[in-house]
Amino acid sequence: MQQHIPVALERCIALLTPAIEKSSNPVVIDATLGMGGHSKELLERFPNLKVIGFDRDLGAIEIAKKNLHATQERITIVHAVYDQISEVLGSMGISEVDGILFDLGVSSMQLDTPERGFAYSQDAPLDMRMDQSTGLSAQEVLDTYSRNDLVRVIRNYGEEKFATRVVDNIIAARETGKLKSTKELAELVKASIPAATRRTGGNPAKRTFQALRIEVNQELEVLERAIPQAISSIRIGGRLVVMSYQSLEDKIVKSAFTKVTASHTPLGLPIDLPNSAASYNLVIRGSESASAEEISLNARAQSMRLRAIERVAA
Repeated sequence: MQQHIPVALERCIALLTPAIEKSSNPVVIDATLGMGGHSKELLERFPNLKVIGFDRDLGAIEIAKKNLHATQERITIVHAVYDQISEVLGSMGISEVDGILFDLGVSSMQLDTPERGFAYSQDAPLDMRMDQSTGLSAQEVLDTYSRNDLVRVIRNYGEEKFATRVVDNIIAARETGKLKSTKELAELVKASIPAATRRTGGNPAKRTFQALRIEVNQELEVLERAIPQAISSIRIGGRLVVMSYQSLEDKIVKSAFTKVTASHTPLGLPIDLPNSAASYNLVIRGSESASAEEISLNARAQSMRLRAIERVAA
């Protein structure tokens, strides 16, 4: 397995630091714990910090426990999806936290473990579940979804212009039992895309694999439920930091942030009316991308978009 490099590590810590330093007993949620890279650095830099780490992947949790062993007394690791933030905090008797960090999408560990089925570059079963203890696999989606549903998934979540061609070939292949591995799916997608289109934009299978992964893990629906919960769970002075890796995720985050940072004072007035000012401010105007230097060290950072807000009022 390749060495794990957390994306935007220093920038995320810099964004969360003011919120952590305002509190005498700071608590941060790492909503996407993964192998624990961001949490490890935060716990080492802030000796009074406590972290609540969420992950749906039991394999990642086992690795994170080993990586975070030295600070285990200050981290609570929860096997849960991040749309359960409110429920988990309630069960712990916690009403608000100082910071929340999301590092969305598929993790390096999941991509680098061939048998998980996330990577189109390696032959493996078509699984793609982030939590292998529950839910439909990509194989089951491909075998059981109707033609219309498969077209919807691949067109909407993969932004694939040739979704109907891809799906017609999927239907033909599944009827003959010739769609049982990532390699077979990748080759099928490649054959479905016109040669002129295949010459640009990288591996043509990328879009279909992304679409299936999003569907299998219900990533967008989960994110739409999670971001409002996260926003309401940070205390005044607290910060929410989100890294997304594709436009559909970023659109959800941007929309939620825009909504809560907008003033309700009528346009043209010089100051906010009472109770009309926004309760949250943008920490970053728009979004940030990774530096060229970071992208050269960590290819996964190339498509990253970083957004952050701070709570300024109740």
